[in-house]
Amino acid sequence: MKALTWHGKRDVRIDTVPDPGIEEPTDVIVRITSSGICGSDLHLYEVLGMFIDEGDILGHEPMGIVEEVGPEVTAVAPGDRVVVPFNISCGTCWMCEQGLQSQCETTQVHEHGTGAALFGYTKLYGQVPGGQAEFLRVPFGNTIPVKVPEGPPDDRFVYLSDVLPTAWQAVDYADVPEGGSLCVLGLGPIGDMCTRIALHRGRRVLAVDLVDERLERARERGAEVFDLREHRDDLADAIREVTDGRGPDSVIDAVGMEAHGSPAAKLAQTATGLLPDVVAQKMVEKAGIDRLAALNLAIDIVRRGGTLSVIGVYGGMLDPMPLMILFDKQVQIRMGQANVRRWVDDIMPLLLDGDPLGVDDFATHRLPLEQGPEAYEMFQAKRDGAVKVLLQP
Repeated sequence: MKALTWHGKRDVRIDTVPDPGIEEPTDVIVRITSSGICGSDLHLYEVLGMFIDEGDILGHEPMGIVEEVGPEVTAVAPGDRVVVPFNISCGTCWMCEQGLQSQCETTQVHEHGTGAALFGYTKLYGQVPGGQAEFLRVPFGNTIPVKVPEGPPDDRFVYLSDVLPTAWQAVDYADVPEGGSLCVLGLGPIGDMCTRIALHRGRRVLAVDLVDERLERARERGAEVFDLREHRDDLADAIREVTDGRGPDSVIDAVGMEAHGSPAAKLAQTATGLLPDVVAQKMVEKAGIDRLAALNLAIDIVRRGGTLSVIGVYGGMLDPMPLMILFDKQVQIRMGQANVRRWVDDIMPLLLDGDPLGVDDFATHRLPLEQGPEAYEMFQAKRDGAVKVLLQP
């Protein structure tokens, strides 16, 4: 089959690799019809290459048609249309029963001390082949795949794999009070969807980015937008000015480790990328630092007694945190990988009765899998208005 594989920093290619097969009695083989490129895939493209081997298949936002099932699979059958959540979770352990599928005790990667395995996301999370390919082996076939109806295009459902539940969790964790305000930092796919969900819930949304097309998308949905290029030194003051001098009730950091405005951390990340993998892995695991401009900005912006929801991916072990400020402001912080299955039942009605979140036209680009390398380059450079790219084998 054809698959998009990692070959080095900013070097992904379409390779011919062996088709996946049934390995366990509860496995399912899915023929992929759409697979998104996630903002966190760009961390692999740019920063976290020391945890990937050449030839690893990327991608964790797929959906498709069930082609084959193992002898113990009863929940889906060949021909079923399914979305594949990015968490590889058994669905039956204690953590899964608490709705913490990202911490699944069956698939935790003990070698690296990390949570549940993920599709297509490095040795840190199990080095499991991903879904930017023609076919995907899905374990735990009775609990992972999400059956969706025929009829609407893939765009209606594919975001159940990651974007929708990740944004839903971020807004849920932000705990914006009735009639309250939410500031979203970063309007990539997750931040954009956060604004839509919060607006759907009737909250006031202040949206921040520095890319024209992304700001316009948020403005069109009803958010109040702030261009970071115009407020490099006074963003927090500008937001406080329109929130009674206090700041918003909640802030979502949807940016993460590669934030603009952190030159020292950027230099450290670049230098780490030049080291041999064995050395670089130890550096990241024990002494890694992130670019914290967005997180520090979020802490500054949120009102006293407010809530900070962190959904942007961070990977540093020595990140300096302004604990005195957090303590003094009495800020609550919630964060973590999305527990996809936990939120599917809440989100599904919004996909079956109209399209209030605008998922049908959420993607800015739909490209054949063969153009995957060009799609990564475009998305990483934020070129041609790229916000969300779907690859279609």
